[in-house]
Amino acid sequence: MTLTAGLDIGSTYAKAVLLDSDNNIVARALRPSGFKLGEVAQQVLEDAMEMASVRREEVSYVVTTGIGRHQAAFRDLHVTDLTAGARGAVFLFPGTHTVLDIGGQTMKATKVDDDKKVVAFRLNDKCAAGTGAFLEKTARYMGYETEKIGPLMATALEPVAISGVCAVFAESEVINHLSTGTPPADIMQGAIESLTGRAVQLIKRVKAGPEYTLIGGILRFATMAKTVRTQLGAEINVPEADLPQYVGALGAAVLGHVRLAKLAEEAGTIPV
Repeated sequence: MTLTAGLDIGSTYAKAVLLDSDNNIVARALRPSGFKLGEVAQQVLEDAMEMASVRREEVSYVVTTGIGRHQAAFRDLHVTDLTAGARGAVFLFPGTHTVLDIGGQTMKATKVDDDKKVVAFRLNDKCAAGTGAFLEKTARYMGYETEKIGPLMATALEPVAISGVCAVFAESEVINHLSTGTPPADIMQGAIESLTGRAVQLIKRVKAGPEYTLIGGILRFATMAKTVRTQLGAEINVPEADLPQYVGALGAAVLGHVRLAKLAEEAGTIPV
């Protein structure tokens, strides 16, 4: 059984996925990125291999993506996060034609054709107020850890408007709402709705259509997907459980198998 590894070395977290030739996710692992991206890439791969009880020589191909994709010296291939995210989204939901990826520092909308290729994309251009980092910073300012964001938003009654297009100005609005006694849950939901509004505009700018698939770490909060669905006025696909955070790494692992098949074809051999 052939195994490939996909590593998504992002600005906030590094993710690893091991994928076998029957398209089964054998293991996945995650670590905070820190500043030594090459080292964390090696570590998160080792974490995944330990979970799967496999040795390094059993991993036939390693593909990296994300901001730190060039830092992993042991890689066989690197691809852009747009390519990896699109391939991972289509792997999970074959009818995907639009991918919205909301990460810690960026938000991207991608149009995908019937051949699984990226044909257009748009990136957020309004500072960190359009990313997951803003939500996490807002939660910490109010005294909540990141894992409390989901339960906090579930108690929101009257979301307040957060209109700042820059994280600095948006943070000032958060401070102002707190000073007037606005419940933290309503502020958090307001931040989500602000982020969602930017996401929907990004989708419209890329001029893509159904099926819509949402990926990225922020989608582990169910309220985010629900709000996008409402503002977009369309059904959306969201990977289950914590998988949204691993879609880029999964796409990289899928591309590893594609590359191995091509190499085998060129060599006139059949991959195991």
